[in-house]
Amino acid sequence: MILKLLGDKTRLTMVKLLESNECCVCEFVEIFQMSQPSISQHLRKLRDVGLVREQRRGQWIFYSVNKQHQYYCFVAELLQQLPNQEYRLKQLEKQGMRITCC
Repeated sequence: MILKLLGDKTRLTMVKLLESNECCVCEFVEIFQMSQPSISQHLRKLRDVGLVREQRRGQWIFYSVNKQHQYYCFVAELLQQLPNQEYRLKQLEKQGMRITCC
C-alpha cells in the first residue's frame, strides 16, 4: 500500500517536502499548480494510511510526516534517494506566498 501511494510523483514529492517542513494545502496548490480539491485528495490518501498527520491551527490545517508510522524507516530510506525539494518552498518565500493562508 505504501509503495502504491508513493508511486505517484505528486504524493512522493509532497512527502519529501513534509519530511522536514510543515505545509498547508494552499502551499501545495501553488507548488504543484493543481486545484485545491486535487491536493486535498492526495493528502487525504496519505493521511488515511497514517503516513501524514495534520494539525489544526485556527481555521488552517498543517501537514507533516508521521515519523511514528510503522513504515517510516522504510519511507525515510526511500526519501534519502530523492533530490532535495527545498527550492520549491524557497520559491514560494521569494514570491511572498509561503503559508499564504495564515
